Amino acid sequence: MNFGLTLPNRGVLFGATTPRQLLELSKEAERSGRWRTIWVGDSLVAKPRLEAITLLSAIAAVTERVRLGPACFASFTTRHPVPLAIQWASLDLIADGRTVLCVCLGGAGNGDWGTESRILEIERSQRLPRFEEGIRALRELWTQQRMTHRGDVWRFEDYELLPKPRQKPCPPIWIANNPHTVGGDDRALERSFRRVARLADGWMTHSIPPDEFIRRWGRIQEYAQQEGRELALENTCLYHNINVNPDREAAMAETKKFLDLYYAANFTREKIEAWCALGSVDECVEHLRAWKRTGIGEIALRLCSWDQKAQFDLVVNEVLPRVMEP
Repeated sequence: MNFGLTLPNRGVLFGATTPRQLLELSKEAERSGRWRTIWVGDSLVAKPRLEAITLLSAIAAVTERVRLGPACFASFTTRHPVPLAIQWASLDLIADGRTVLCVCLGGAGNGDWGTESRILEIERSQRLPRFEEGIRALRELWTQQRMTHRGDVWRFEDYELLPKPRQKPCPPIWIANNPHTVGGDDRALERSFRRVARLADGWMTHSIPPDEFIRRWGRIQEYAQQEGRELALENTCLYHNINVNPDREAAMAETKKFLDLYYAANFTREKIEAWCALGSVDECVEHLRAWKRTGIGEIALRLCSWDQKAQFDLVVNEVLPRVMEP
C-alpha cells in the first residue's frame, strides 16, 4: 500500500496555508520518500481555490519523482476537451509523465453549484453526458494523429492535438465517486460502479469502511470483466483526512472546523469519523492498518490542521512508518 498527500489548496482562502507553503510541503513530501502521489483539490466556481492545473504545474517544477493529480477534478464537466487535453498534455510533459487525471462529476454535495451552473452555463442534466464523452474525447485527442470527433456534446473535425502527453498511449484517467455521500440511491451507486468499470483506469472513493470498500471493488471488477477489461487493485485510492493529536476531542474539534470551512458545510461527528483518522499516533496507526489489510493501492491523506508542517512531521515520522511495518 502507498500513501498520497492531498494538499489543501482551498485553505489559502481561510488562512490554513499559502501558495509558497504548498510548494514547500510538496518538496518535503518528495524528500521524505513516504508519498507516492501529491494530490490537489479542484473546483472553479462552486468551491473556489488555487486552480488545480496551475498548481500542479508549479509542483511539477519543484519535484522529480512523485505522481501528480487532482483529488478530484470536479471541474471536468465544465471544461471543453480540446483546451483541457492541451493543458493536461503540457502538464504531463512538464512532469515527465508523472500525472494521473482523477475526474468526478461535480454538481452535488457541498458548494455553490447553482452559481457554477449559471456562470459557466452547464446545467446539472448536462454533466453526465459531458463526463462520459469528455473521457472518451481526451483519449482520442491524446492517442490519434488526426482525428474527427462527432459526439452528442462536442464535434471537431480533422484536428491533431499538439503537444501530445509524455505518457504513452496516454495519461491514466481515474474516476472518483461515492454517490451515497451526496444522496445517491442504490441504483445510482450501481451505475457509478459500471461507469468505473467501463471508462476508468483507476478508482478513488471515500467515507466508507474497509469491508464496504472490498465489496464495492468486487462489484467493479465483476462489471469490468463483463466489459472485457481488467482493473488493478493497485490503481485504487481512498480519499481520506487525518489529524494527529493525543487529545482525540481536540483532533475532532480542529478537523470539524477545518472541514466546515473547507466545504462551507456543517459536518456531523458521524461524517467526520467516517472520513478521517483522528487522535493519538496509536489510534491513527490502527485506523490506517485496517485499510492496509484491504490491499487498497493508496490512501490519500489531507492534513486537517492550521499547522500543516507539524502535522506533516507527525504523520511522516510517527504514523506512516508504523503503518507500513510487517
